[in-house]
Amino acid sequence: MAALRTAVSMLGLFDEEAEVMEPEANYRKAIKIQAKISTLVTAFGRIRNGQEPVAPKTDLSFAANFLYMLSGELPEAIEEEAFNKALVLHADHELNASTFTARVAVATLSDVYSGVTAAIGALKGPLHGGANEQVMKMLTEIGSVDNVEKVITEKLANKEKIMGFGHRVYRKGDPRAKHLRDMSQKLTKIRGEEKWYEMSVKIDEIVTGQKNLPPNVDFYSASVYHSLNIEHDLFTPIFAVSRTSGWLAHILEQYSDNRLIRPRADYIGPGMQTYVPVEER
Repeated sequence: MAALRTAVSMLGLFDEEAEVMEPEANYRKAIKIQAKISTLVTAFGRIRNGQEPVAPKTDLSFAANFLYMLSGELPEAIEEEAFNKALVLHADHELNASTFTARVAVATLSDVYSGVTAAIGALKGPLHGGANEQVMKMLTEIGSVDNVEKVITEKLANKEKIMGFGHRVYRKGDPRAKHLRDMSQKLTKIRGEEKWYEMSVKIDEIVTGQKNLPPNVDFYSASVYHSLNIEHDLFTPIFAVSRTSGWLAHILEQYSDNRLIRPRADYIGPGMQTYVPVEER
């Protein structure tokens, strides 16, 4: 995420229209950023492993191109379908932390690249992005279906947070989760690694049953991405690839009817303080 944040910011240095604020120019920048961000993530993923970047193909979909540029191999239809669904489901979700950050940044009439870079910075924090990476870490640590009940029961008893459950908005269940649950079942079966899906379902049953916390969109996306042979620390950058479309839509909307976002703060500290000279403190 640090590399992606820096790379997106750097893109602004190579765009002659970076500081041009006409609507048409901002729209062109939005298209460029959306097109390039998947290339940044896949190229980084390959370069750090000593591999050469792979150029995209013009006859592939956005989802298929990402998988192709990451692995160097054309994805199967089921892989493309699963990844495309994940991108669509993560694309936008009202005024979440990163989207709000993007709007605050561009409300000052800063440029589009600044807005997206700010959003990536917000998504980088573990309280916003990164849940599916932590879900996969948990599944790996549990290891098998037989261990699920013991481990999850202990975590709940110790009041540990189970990543991938609950949502600030969807109190009665995230409607996006079921679509990735289906893809997880199909992909893990194809890979011969059904245990990831079976473990996920078992955890789902325990947490939802005991805490009434249904899974959110991140929970089953973990096993989906793992089944696509994606390295776990790329899960959040992929979230950014998808969410960029939402960020850009909000940025363009903010520009269209802009007003500086500047909340007021009420001071609630002690009053009537007496100034003490530095040498007397």
